[in-house]
Amino acid sequence: MILSQLRRRRARALALATGILVAATSFTLLTSTVTTSQAQTTGLVQRNARSAYDVLVRPPGTDTAVERQRGLVQANFLSGVFGGITLDQYRRIKNMAGVQIAAPVANIGYLMVDGILRVDVSRFLDGTAPAQLLRLKPRLSAGLGNYPVADQYVYLTRNPIAVRDDLMAETGMTGLDQETAADGRKYWVCWYYNGDKSDTALGRDGKTLTPQAEPPYNPTPKSPYDADARARMTCQSGKGKATAEIPVAFPVLLSAVDPAAEDRLVGLGDAVTSGRMLTEEDRPVWAPDPWDDGPVSSRQHDYQVPVMLSSHTLTGGTLKATVERLDAGAPAALPAKLGSPAAHTFVNGLHGTTVGQVTADLDPAFQSANKAWNFNAGSYWTVGPVDYGTTAAGLAARTRPAQPSGVWQNGLGGSLRTDIPEENSGPQYRTVTNRPSTDCMAVRTCSGADSGRAPVPTLRPVGRYDTAKLRGFSALSDVPLETYRSPQATGADAASRTALGNQPMRPDRNLGGYLAPPPTLLTTLDSISAFTHSRHTPTAQEKAPVSAIRIRVAGVTGVDPASRARVNSVAGQIRAAYPQLHVEVTVGSSPAPQTIELPSHIRISENWAAKGVALRILRAVDTKSAVLFVLILVVCALFLAQAALASVRSRRTEIGTLRCVGWSASEVLRLILGELAVIGLVAGALGSLLAYALGALLGLRHSAAEAALVLPVALLLALAAGLLPAWRATRLGPLDAVTAPVTATRRATAVRSVPGLALRNLLRVRGRTLLGAAGLALGVAAFTVLLSLTLAFRGEVAGSLLGDAVIARARAADYLSVALSLLLGAAGAVDVLVLSQRERAADLAVLRATGWTNRELARLSLYEGLGLALLGGLTGAAAGLATVVTLGQGVLSGHLAGVAAATLLAIAAAVLLVCGALTIPIRSQSRIAPARVLAVD
Repeated sequence: MILSQLRRRRARALALATGILVAATSFTLLTSTVTTSQAQTTGLVQRNARSAYDVLVRPPGTDTAVERQRGLVQANFLSGVFGGITLDQYRRIKNMAGVQIAAPVANIGYLMVDGILRVDVSRFLDGTAPAQLLRLKPRLSAGLGNYPVADQYVYLTRNPIAVRDDLMAETGMTGLDQETAADGRKYWVCWYYNGDKSDTALGRDGKTLTPQAEPPYNPTPKSPYDADARARMTCQSGKGKATAEIPVAFPVLLSAVDPAAEDRLVGLGDAVTSGRMLTEEDRPVWAPDPWDDGPVSSRQHDYQVPVMLSSHTLTGGTLKATVERLDAGAPAALPAKLGSPAAHTFVNGLHGTTVGQVTADLDPAFQSANKAWNFNAGSYWTVGPVDYGTTAAGLAARTRPAQPSGVWQNGLGGSLRTDIPEENSGPQYRTVTNRPSTDCMAVRTCSGADSGRAPVPTLRPVGRYDTAKLRGFSALSDVPLETYRSPQATGADAASRTALGNQPMRPDRNLGGYLAPPPTLLTTLDSISAFTHSRHTPTAQEKAPVSAIRIRVAGVTGVDPASRARVNSVAGQIRAAYPQLHVEVTVGSSPAPQTIELPSHIRISENWAAKGVALRILRAVDTKSAVLFVLILVVCALFLAQAALASVRSRRTEIGTLRCVGWSASEVLRLILGELAVIGLVAGALGSLLAYALGALLGLRHSAAEAALVLPVALLLALAAGLLPAWRATRLGPLDAVTAPVTATRRATAVRSVPGLALRNLLRVRGRTLLGAAGLALGVAAFTVLLSLTLAFRGEVAGSLLGDAVIARARAADYLSVALSLLLGAAGAVDVLVLSQRERAADLAVLRATGWTNRELARLSLYEGLGLALLGGLTGAAAGLATVVTLGQGVLSGHLAGVAAATLLAIAAAVLLVCGALTIPIRSQSRIAPARVLAVD
């Protein structure tokens, strides 16, 4: 009976099979797409969840209000932190269960490293002159600033010049001995200009132009940026080759680390480019000064501290100089003029002719610092953190007044230093504190005013390292490695990028600047006291020198439950032992760009670290995938239910006849469900093949076994969808089933337009109208909910590099699910309208027989579709928005306007889909002759 019915009603069976095929295949493909997207996202997160360390421990009060409010770790989190954790606390944390690596960083302070920038000016020489002078007028470009630099001079002579003091030559303070053929005398050329600009120095007899034993060094500078005090002259002998040697000072942050822990954490040993790696055995040694050439027994002794220096500066800066050839008069007279106390006045007053420009990066000057005397530990500085305010666009860095001049003094109340980089005259964001040293020398323990303190140590370089050779970590989960990497920021808008020269903004040499350079000079933990105990005034660093501890937890592979439990266990132990310390779980963190506003309307984007991004992504992905699964299932099931209902309703007379000839209700139920089961099996078999082919084409994670799931899905969907219509069919009595339904008449109302008649038709059979609208409403509601969840998902995980990468991968599955839910809803509405047309075929034939044209009948059908689509679309939009609101958690936060606009577009799309799909049955209906329809009725 079942097979005969299917053969006799092939068109109906084929249509229903097609619907089951589309719904089952779509359901399988979509759920597979969601699963694949979820698996890809989970894999992406797991692969990029592990960074250099899993837990960060900072001193109390070092987390800022902005970090607490936004769940972030500041990009420059280590800057401005000088101590706060004791060595005993570090040792106890290091030995806690589950701690694989505990790497401390103890920031000591910024000290000056002196280098020489050598600039070739040979091409600007007069090749015929036996002696000549060049003047360089430089300007420094660093960060967002452009600063004037003191004039620099080059004296080139063909007569030989002998260096009288190698040490003075290294420091740029050399006196040079030149013998001239003119008078046979020797002159200390360059010494007076560089060493004594007072214009008053004479020899002991008051006549001989030889340097004094202890000459004054320049007049007292009026500021640390006194250009005249910084002006230098390079004196050379030769022909056609001249180099300006410009002294450049670099404030370098000295930090103490555990060498073994750093090597295990980031592979510091593999980054050594010269010399050797620091070891745990490296500690201060009481030894003779390295620059003392006297007998060992009489050499001055100091504490010598082993250090490693970066091979490149981590601060940016470019020097651009205009070169002038000076009108110095007769070349033969130059040695006497330069070897005179009046050399300063003479050289500065010379007229020059511009002959060109030269540009040089400051990094070669940093590379030249390789001797103990290049490091000055007499004074060092500590700096405070940046203070932020909030704006509509992000954060605003607050500036501070200029640093007081006492910050740049030599020792307590000493003269102003003149090696302070020019950038320190720029905008200030941090407080700078001078840590002057004791005044004692060559003794192990000071006496007098510094009683009990220690002398200033000297630094002994043992090696250099290249930060670019450190072990790499995923850019999506990178957390600040401030011990090694220079922070960078990019322009957040076109104007800011132009101001930055379309280059990233790097730290400069401004101690109070916004971007603080990371530690560039490393020593060991055993060396900390050599610096902190040599300060004239004790600091808190002596008791608690450690600034941060970076912890890598044993057994952690990502953000899986076991790894999270291990990390949380270690973090819990630290919090229990030291509740005052600030403990942050950084595993699963990701760079989160923050917009920072600087003065002059400069806006930069800086990579802070968002904590817990990976875990939030996985939770959001699981939630979104579950919602997608349920909504797709409901939409497919409702679509099939409408198709099955249409099939049963079209067989009303047939079912009634069967009941009249003695068929029981259960037999009718089995007949209908049996037909649906056969159709479902056939559609499922075809759907399995189709799903497998489409899955392979779309690159989904499909196998033959997964594609075969279409068969049981199709069967279950067919039976579930037909159960209610079949049960309703069995509830009809035999006579009711074979008798056409008659609607009770009401007061007649004149209908004077086609839209009015369409509205009357929709209202006449409200149940059918509501059924058709329900499918479309569910599609639009699903669209609204899915769109809101997608936007909320992106809002929850966006803002970090890992979140942005996840969003890019999850987008296709989201849009495919949204589009199909809307298409299936529209298809269900069209199915109901087609059923209505078939049941009213006689009515439509009468209208055509009484003079209605095909165009008017088409308009009638389109108006009915339009009304049904608007009813379903508006109802679905309202239901979807209500569902989203009930979900709470700020799902619509910041997205209400976008969701509302997209929902209106969904309603418009639903109307177009329904009306467009109706054109096919309308054309079919127009081909049927009215007489044929009326004769059948």
